[in-house]
This record gives sequence, C-alpha cells and structure tokens, in this order.
Amino acid sequence: MDDGRIAGAATARYARKKETILAAATTILNRQGVRGMTLADVAASVGLNTTSVTYYYRKKDDLAAACFMRGLERFEAMVEQAAVEASPAARIVKFLDLYLDLNRRVRLGEATPLTSFAEIKALKEPLRGSVIGAFNDLFRRVRSFFDDPSLAHLDKRQRNARTHLLMEQVFWSGRWLRRYDVEDYGRVLERMSDILLKGLPAAHGAWTPRPLPDPTPLSPEGLEWRETFLVAATRLINQRGYRGASVEEISAALNVTKGSFYHHHDDKDALVTECFERTFTVTRRSQLDARALPTDSWTQLVSTAAGLTSYQLSEHGPLLRASSLGALPEPLRSDMADGYMRGWQRFASIISDGVADGSIRAVDASIAAHMINSMLNAAASLEAWVPGLQREEAADLFARPLLTGVLS
Repeated sequence: MDDGRIAGAATARYARKKETILAAATTILNRQGVRGMTLADVAASVGLNTTSVTYYYRKKDDLAAACFMRGLERFEAMVEQAAVEASPAARIVKFLDLYLDLNRRVRLGEATPLTSFAEIKALKEPLRGSVIGAFNDLFRRVRSFFDDPSLAHLDKRQRNARTHLLMEQVFWSGRWLRRYDVEDYGRVLERMSDILLKGLPAAHGAWTPRPLPDPTPLSPEGLEWRETFLVAATRLINQRGYRGASVEEISAALNVTKGSFYHHHDDKDALVTECFERTFTVTRRSQLDARALPTDSWTQLVSTAAGLTSYQLSEHGPLLRASSLGALPEPLRSDMADGYMRGWQRFASIISDGVADGSIRAVDASIAAHMINSMLNAAASLEAWVPGLQREEAADLFARPLLTGVLS
C-alpha cells in the first residue's frame, strides 16, 4: 500500500472514531449537562481511556462545544432544505417533516443522537460565544421562513417571536415524541402542521383572554422570604442548568452563605424539587382559575395561556424550565416529570372540552397540549429574542401566534 492510501485510511479511521466519540458525548451531554459530562465517562462508553479521548478533544468544554456545533450543523442542513420551498407555510411543514424524519432515524438507530441545546450557556468563554454565535445564525435562517409579501404586516419583533416559537416547538417535540411509535410520525406531522398554521379556535373564536387571579403561592407567615429565594434560584437554574448551577453560585445569587443554604435545604435536589413544585402550583392555579370562568373553553384556554406567558416576565417569573428534568437523578426525575404531565393533561382536557362545546376546532388535543407546554417553556427566554419586551406584550407576541396560527 502506498503512502497516500495509508494516509487516507488513517484519516478515515480518525474521522470514524471522532464521530463515535461525538455520538457518545452527545448522549451523555443530553442526560447530564455540560457540568455533569466527563471525558472519563465518554471514554468508557466507547471503550477508550481518557488519554485517548484527549487526542481528539483536549478539554471537556471542547468536546461539549463540538457536540453543540455538530447539532447546529444538522439543523442548518434541514433549514437549508426547507428554505427553498415557495411559501412560509410550505417551509414550516418541510422543516417539521425533515426533523421528524431525522428523529425517527435516531430512534431506529440509523442516525446518531440529536443534541439538546438547553445548556449552551453553561460553556466557558470563548467557546460559549462561538456556539451562541452559530445558534444566532441558525435563528436568522429560520426567521427567513417568514420573508414573504403575504407577511408584510409582521414587524421584526413579531418575526423574532414566531421564529423562537417555531424553533422551540421542534426542539421540545423530542421530549414528547418518544410517547409515539415511529409509525405514527406521519400523523404527528399532519397534526402539528395543522395547529401551527391554523391555530385552535373555531371560526367564530376571538383572542379575548380574561384576567385571572395571581397564581403565585402564598408563603406561610414568617417565611415570606422563601418566594424571593425560589424565584432567584429558578432564574439561575434556568440560565445555568441543573448541574451548571452549583450550591456556591445559588448561595451567592441569594446573598446567603453556603451554611445558610444547607440550613434551609438538605441539598440542591431539595431546592430544585421545591422550585419545580412551585412551578406546578402556579400552572395548576392558573388552569383551574381559567376553567372556573363562566365562558366557553376557547376563552378559558387563551386566558390561562396568556396569563402564564405574561407571568414568565413578571417579578415572580420565570417558571422552572423543563429542560432541567433531564439532569435530575432518579427517582426525582420521574416524580417531577409526572408533575409536568399533570399540567399537560389539564391543557388537553380544556381543549377536548372546547372541541365538544364547539369553541375549538377538531384538533389533536394531546399534541396541542404538548405544543402549549413548549410555548410556555420557551416564553421564559423570550426577552433574549425580543429586546425591550414588556410583560403586557408577551401574550400577544408569543401565545397568540401558537393558538391562532403562526402566519395569522
């Protein structure tokens, strides 16, 4: 074999091994976050020692950044294919179709795992800046889906909000698609596309959300500080991720000593559990207050969706993002996932009631409820994409497009 063929074979082996490491690292990154992933864990999962992995990626953050960048490249390819479609509606449907096909192939073992982007901000600089820059480039390309004379009525802020909404619907769907067999993905595509493009109301439905009582849980007398404590902790965990927010950082954000933190909580898991329980309480109260309104189910639905979206930008917001679930230890993860599912079930029930009373179109209530949960999770970071956003604008900019159609 000549030198050129030897070099070519070595290059091919190097590339294959690198891809194997990236795939293994992505699985661990999705489950444990940037802080929780170790080079030793990745090495063990592919039958190497840690030194061998450092031949490809010198530091853990280098490997994590490579996982994020590879994930962004895969989405870039889908966006590029979708962008050639003739209309905004066709681009959106094509994007969903391509993603569902890739997700299907991942589940069948025909493609490497998809990357979760929830913990990009947990990277250290300068890698964080590079990856966020690439993510912003992807965002701008998806926003071009809405470049069309028929959408001239949408200003930049509205396009940004709808782009964020569309991207989060795709990212979030990976969490609930596992409840469906891959043979059902064709139906899932039809249902998601129908909801995104046409919204939920029957022909006569109007966007008229009713005000609801403040759903913030009342702290027991003498423990009023706990609300401030939980809000500050929730914000930090949303920014850094479950593993990225250390006890030291949480204590500093709350302006308490580490010893004081442990005086009130056995460990970080106990604090995160309390933050999740507070999120579930706020969601449940809003949903139940909406269901108590003497009106049709469509108005009940838009009232709780609008109220919770606005709540994310209030002094008591945001709610804890569900992306923190993945890094929780079992059985805590299952318990908290059940809490989210109860909120999903209440949304599905309101939608089913609306179909029955004629105020909501005949849609897939289960998928619609998942999509509303996705929108509410994404609302926690809406300010990043719509600078200067005011709380009273949030529902109209973000909840309304999902419930009435992203091209409306």
